[in-house]
Parts: sequence; structure tokens; C-alpha cells
Amino acid sequence: MAGSVPQRATALIRPAPVPGRHRSGAPALLLLPFFVLFTAVTLAPIGYAIHLSLYSEKRSGLGFGGVQRVFTGLGNYTSALGDQAFLDGFGNLALYCLFYIPLMIGLSLLLALLLDSALARAKRFFQLALFLPHAVPGIIAALIWMYLYTPNVSPVVGAMESAGLEFSMLGNPVPAVVNIAVWEWTGYNMIIFFAALQAIPRELLEAAVVDGAAPLRVALSIKLPLIRPSLVMACLFTVIGSLQLFTEPMILHGAAPDVVTSWTPNMYAYTAAFERNDYGLAAAASVLLALAAAALSFLVTRLSGGRSGKAKGAEA
Repeated sequence: MAGSVPQRATALIRPAPVPGRHRSGAPALLLLPFFVLFTAVTLAPIGYAIHLSLYSEKRSGLGFGGVQRVFTGLGNYTSALGDQAFLDGFGNLALYCLFYIPLMIGLSLLLALLLDSALARAKRFFQLALFLPHAVPGIIAALIWMYLYTPNVSPVVGAMESAGLEFSMLGNPVPAVVNIAVWEWTGYNMIIFFAALQAIPRELLEAAVVDGAAPLRVALSIKLPLIRPSLVMACLFTVIGSLQLFTEPMILHGAAPDVVTSWTPNMYAYTAAFERNDYGLAAAASVLLALAAAALSFLVTRLSGGRSGKAKGAEA
């Protein structure tokens, strides 16, 4: 019995395991599925596109010698940057963003403020009705808009022509593309803004009303500054998504293939790959577009971060 006491005391004063020593592999284990999927669906395709952009396929002789892959280095990149159709695609995107982003963001914000007001009725119904265009499958939306934009078929075009109005949506694709994108994405961003508005403490709004602030003053001075992070996020995603514009021009391409061809950089890459069978040029155009999207997203993030920091410093 006397010898067992020191053994028990030694067991009691044995140092406890260091926290985190045996759990250091848990975060890596939990993050492993993400990194596997990220590598499989993002890094690997980007790496393959870069590899593909460095080669070009050339036929020998009269074409009877088969197709040979030739290393061209940056030749596909210089060809894309030297092609006026590719550069015009960025110009079309700039014009599209000039009209689309202010119109869509402003309309989404206005609808969210209206739904958040105390006078709004049937909020759930209007949320669902406004979000429904975004929930429509892409192929169905394409069929709808092709039907509405095709002359001699669309009742809208027929009504405008009967009234003596010339239908030029397909002659100038910018309004037509902006119209489809606004229809599709306004409800989506409206839900984001409405959720941010619902998170505002009601005490602040009630205090503003007690102080005599009008509804417009409350919206401009209280609600908008408090949902600024959501507004910046929506603008950032909209800018990045605008650079990847493809679905809406392809809808118009189906209605007017001679008018809308390589209207955006994405359509230029699609045309180069599947109509001209020049996969190296298509990969180079895709890589250039990805670099432009990364640079623009970095610029928007830095600008919004700098403004947020200044605003916090001023409040402090």
C-alpha cells in the first residue's frame, strides 16, 4: 500500500496533452475535399488551357499528311490581341457594362427598398414573382427571348411594326442583351439587398422616424450606408459576370446569326474552338479573358476595401 501512493501521485501529476497537438491534422482533413474539387474543376482546366494555348494545329501538304501540333509559344496570344474582332468584344463589354450595371443594380436596390418599406403588402408574393425570372432554366429563357426577338414571329415586333415603329433590337444588340440580363438578374440581386435590409436593427429605423425623418431620408441616410457591403459585393460579382457574358449574345445569335457573331470575348473563343477548330487560339483568348477578370476583380476589391477603411477611420 505504501508503494502504491507515489505511483498514484505520479499518474495524477502527469502532464496533460498539449491542446491542438493531436488535432493539427483536423483542419487539413476538413479542407482536403475543397482543395481536391478546386484543383479538379479550376486549377487543372486553367493549366490545361494554358498548355493548349501554346500549341497550334497545322495540316501538312494538301491535308493528306494529317494534323500536327506545333509549339507556337505566345503566337496564339499575339494573334488574339491582333484580331480586331477580339478587341471589339471588350469594347462591346464596356458599352454593355455602362448601361447594364447601373440599371440593374439601381432597379434591384429600388425594389428591395420598396419591399422593405412599411407600406409594402404581399412581400412574399412579390419576392417570388421578381425572383422567378432568375429561376427559369436557361434553355427555356433562350426560347422565350428568341421568340420575342425574331421578326415575323414575335407578337411584340408585329405590334411595334403595326404602330409604325421600326424594330432595331437585333440591329444594335446592346439594348437587347441588356434587356435580357436585367430581366434575369434583377430579382436575384434584389433578394440579396432585401436580406441585408432585413438585418438592420429596427430600433435604428424607429428612432429615425421618431426624430421626424421622412421615409426617403431614412432610406438614403440609414439603410443605404448600412447595406454598403452587400452593395459592393453585388457590384463586384456583376462586373466579373459581365466579363463572362455569353448566354444572352448566344440567344441573339440564334435569332440573328449574321448580326451577332463574335460579340464578346467568350463568343470569340467559342467561335474559334467550335466553328474554326482553332483550339489554341480559343484557349489563348480564354486565358486573356481570365487575366482581365482577375485584374478587374482585384482592382474593384482594393477600391472598395480602401473606401471601407477610410469610412471606418472617419467614424473612429
